[in-house]
Amino acid sequence: MGKTVLVVGAMAAALLLASMAALLTATPGGGKPRTVTLVGAGDIAGCNNTRGRIKFKADSKTARLVGKIPGTVFTLGDNAYPQGTREQFRDCYDPTWGKYKKRTRPSVGDHEYHTPGAKPYFDYFRGRAGERRGGYYSYDRGSWHIVVLNSICEEIGGCGRSSPQGRWLRTDLAQNPTKCTLAYFHHPLYASGRGEDIPQVRPFWDKLYDQHADVILSGDAHRYERFARITPSGERSSARGIRQFIVGTGGTAQGTIEGPDEPRMQAKKVGAPGVLKLKLGSGFYRWKFVPVEGRKNYTDSGRARCN
Repeated sequence: MGKTVLVVGAMAAALLLASMAALLTATPGGGKPRTVTLVGAGDIAGCNNTRGRIKFKADSKTARLVGKIPGTVFTLGDNAYPQGTREQFRDCYDPTWGKYKKRTRPSVGDHEYHTPGAKPYFDYFRGRAGERRGGYYSYDRGSWHIVVLNSICEEIGGCGRSSPQGRWLRTDLAQNPTKCTLAYFHHPLYASGRGEDIPQVRPFWDKLYDQHADVILSGDAHRYERFARITPSGERSSARGIRQFIVGTGGTAQGTIEGPDEPRMQAKKVGAPGVLKLKLGSGFYRWKFVPVEGRKNYTDSGRARCN
């Protein structure tokens, strides 16, 4: 009898421990912790200036990549070239990346503001682009908090700490404490070449760094670059640094680099249209640059843990 009681007790204890482990690792909706996917790029659809027809063919090819990868689609600004007009969104963005508008969370670029107030951009994406007066917002995917900012600072009252966007960012991060945070906006703080750095976004970096953010995605430079983990001042920090990706590879003409490579950059590819695929898990992320068909001679991938 005593042995039976001991066996039953041991089995009950084992079941209790298993149940506790399941509770600790389960998501709020039950089941295993979710790994979610983000996929996208910036500098996407190009039109000519006269008849509104598609000029750059790579946007159709990158759109096909997006169609093959499930998950949330991000855009890193300059979605419709060259002026971001209603016609250019209709004739060039909508037939390509617009097929996935229902799962897209966009950010705005300076070319959208070539049309006053970036009105066609906000008309096209509506509530998915945030409020018209700012164009910044946030959302959650899995265990990650995602922040979308507007780096066209002069159009929305600035990007500094005391600006409307700066105050919103402080409040949003304070109200959404998560282990893993990702942000995206059009302009990179650091980039290879002369005159490519955009210091006006430094306040974004300062606040995101203070809150232990992990990843920042930007476009503007028409190429792919991946950086080491760095602080806002540009120092390497494997413990707390933010990893920046430049993904200006959505389809418009691929630029060249005039000047030296950025010393903190770890990967670079010019002239390879493609998308960045991110797998966001509980406490970690994986990345993979996926080039369009015919450009499979280059890719970049890896994995890292959150800060």
